[in-house]
Amino acid sequence: MQNQVLKQVIMMNKAAFDNTFNAMVTLQQQADRMTEALLEQATWMPEEGKKVLNDWKGSFKSGQDNFKKVTDEQYAKVEKYLETL
Repeated sequence: MQNQVLKQVIMMNKAAFDNTFNAMVTLQQQADRMTEALLEQATWMPEEGKKVLNDWKGSFKSGQDNFKKVTDEQYAKVEKYLETL
């Protein structure tokens, strides 16, 4: 009985994480679109500055993807472990 409750708690935690992460991704995508629109209108900004901002966005996206991947892997490990109990 305790194992089943623990599994449900972990699954609820994973669902909460996934929902929060998806909301964060949506907000980031909106910020990306706003940044792109701003950069298109910023004729005063040199191309090097635009490149830096685009590189920064790419690094952020890569980090975001890596974080999600690692978190999903860890949840999978916990689920596998709980199956052995």
